[in-house]
Amino acid sequence: MTDTARLLHNRSFVELGARQRARALLDSGTFRELLGPFERLMSPWLARQGIVPQADDGVVIAKGRLAGRPCVVAAIEGGFQGGSMGEVGGAKIAGALELAVEDNRNGIPTCAVLLLETGGVRLQEANLGLAAIAEIQAAIVELRGYQPVIGVIAGAVGCFGGMSIAAGLCSHLLVTREARLGLNGPQVIEQEAGIEEYNAGDRPFIWSLTGGEQRHASGLVDGYVADDVESIRQQLLQLLDTPSANRAGQYARYLERLGSLGEDVTQLDGAAVRALYQGDVS
Repeated sequence: MTDTARLLHNRSFVELGARQRARALLDSGTFRELLGPFERLMSPWLARQGIVPQADDGVVIAKGRLAGRPCVVAAIEGGFQGGSMGEVGGAKIAGALELAVEDNRNGIPTCAVLLLETGGVRLQEANLGLAAIAEIQAAIVELRGYQPVIGVIAGAVGCFGGMSIAAGLCSHLLVTREARLGLNGPQVIEQEAGIEEYNAGDRPFIWSLTGGEQRHASGLVDGYVADDVESIRQQLLQLLDTPSANRAGQYARYLERLGSLGEDVTQLDGAAVRALYQGDVS
């Protein structure tokens, strides 16, 4: 296939909406949405604050098959409230994962894919959103004892806040170059530490620290793939058959790496961060 033909053949995953992404990953004809928009299950809190709610609360839950395997997909719509997690959307994801656990207990080996385009907790729902994220995290840990839970971060919304912790609990993480992954978002860091410490408007700087390519080179994610539907699906299938790296259980190694920096630390650049995580801080 020529470069031109390949370019015309490729289909951007990032440009798809959450529902389209879930449908594109599952085997053709197996997509079945649970608690879809016609159920009108939306946040009861947003309208009270003058915010128009969305009928599915920005979360799409689908069951289907992935290369013949039973699979549940939870896709977060980054275009609605920055993909933030509220009471309803969070409960949908946690409930889907818990049902997958129940499937496995009943002899149905159901895996899970989380499409993570989220800034973390929805501030308008505060503690309710945090409680929902905690339930998601607990469900991920329980399900991965049976089948893989794979997180996919594709678009520029990235994955931050409590949902970045959920991502870290996944069996595997898959990212594109456009993706970002971090505990605190750039705007939050700039607000708290000042623009001299972290300039949220400096896009090359931000991606050099938290972008998909950097996170993969640092060993914090398992797969790095181009923004192409078929490429992401194929990499996803490969990860399903790969033993989990269990990064969540390697906290002592990461704490040791961070501890090696000492107390007097200047602003690290992308190369220094990569060397730190790779264990080369000499």
